[in-house]
Amino acid sequence: MIIDFLYFQLLIVVLVVMLFASMFRILREYERGVVFLLGRFYKIKGPGFIILIPFVQQMVRVDLRIVTMDVPSQDLISKDNVTVRVNAVLYFRVLDPQKAIINVENFLEATSQLAQTTMRSVLGQHELDEILSARDTLNADLQRILDQSTDNWGIKVTAVEIKHVDLDESMIRAIARQAEAERSRRAKVIHATGELEASKQLLEAARMLGQQPEAIQLRYLQTLTEISNDNSKIIVFPLPMELGRILQEMGPYEQHAEDPQSPSEIT
Repeated sequence: MIIDFLYFQLLIVVLVVMLFASMFRILREYERGVVFLLGRFYKIKGPGFIILIPFVQQMVRVDLRIVTMDVPSQDLISKDNVTVRVNAVLYFRVLDPQKAIINVENFLEATSQLAQTTMRSVLGQHELDEILSARDTLNADLQRILDQSTDNWGIKVTAVEIKHVDLDESMIRAIARQAEAERSRRAKVIHATGELEASKQLLEAARMLGQQPEAIQLRYLQTLTEISNDNSKIIVFPLPMELGRILQEMGPYEQHAEDPQSPSEIT
């Protein structure tokens, strides 16, 4: 009997110690405790040392640090009917622990599912070129929509970043051909622009040379200087343009002098 009584007393002591131990909690700086009193919300406690009444008060810990969540790859169809596979990363944190615990069953799972459906909905409204080139705009749109949707959950979405856009092999080849055609078009436009500018400069040079005939002789002498420095066996000797003009003017006079049937001048 004495031994049984001692065991009973020891059991009582252990239970009392455990009961007192369950009263005390220590919350870190980035943690908050949502306390319920008989099932009803009581208050938010922490950080630091807090005391709970056993069997009357219960507490749920909430981490306030930024959560990095990987959004699984989603198959979607773009606005121009191209099938792509996109995944992203989501950054968010809990601002209101009360809403995060009371208004939603599991805010982590709920945010993940909402991010997946929102990404499919938003990216499906854009063409493939926009998904590939305008990622900053799409990231901002996703962040804004998710932040508004999770506001009632006490969650702040700080950023959304699209990581990978996977395309079919045939679509990759089509995009490569499109890029090659675009580069060819730009090269032709640049070449045509250069020809236009060169023609304008040549026209201006012709006008200036027409106003100053001596400049043509200077260009002629410069050409001779460049030819003399060339070691090629073939030498192109340019004739002055004035020589051709002189020969053209002399042509009718010689023909008139040699024609016997032409009337002679009578003195």
